[in-house]
Amino acid sequence: MLKRTLIGLLRSHEQTGDKAKDPLLKSHFYKLSKDKAWEEVLSTLKKMQGYKVLHEVQSVGEIVMEKRTVFGRSMDITVSVISVNPLTSAVDVYSASRGSLGDLGSNYRVIMEIYRVLDKKLGAFKVNS
Repeated sequence: MLKRTLIGLLRSHEQTGDKAKDPLLKSHFYKLSKDKAWEEVLSTLKKMQGYKVLHEVQSVGEIVMEKRTVFGRSMDITVSVISVNPLTSAVDVYSASRGSLGDLGSNYRVIMEIYRVLDKKLGAFKVNS
């Protein structure tokens, strides 16, 4: 966690992906079609406390959310639902803080929180890669 805070002094964004060096920031895969995964992810994100869904585009598979920190900063979060094949979908998250300086690791913590909630809801469908 100290490493994340130090990295966060300079960087004010974080993202997940297939090629992420940190194993916790790798894409999460679910054994669901893109449409079914979209419905589950969207309904789950809408219920999360402290997050506001601003925009959703099902054809592209993107959900744009906003979170306000206790210090009044805003964080912009984009959750992408991607079809890997007809029976498997991936979920990636990009989080960025508005304003200057770093985020002290808050974007990393937001991504971990979103993944924890999604994995709890979709745990039966999770594919370990």
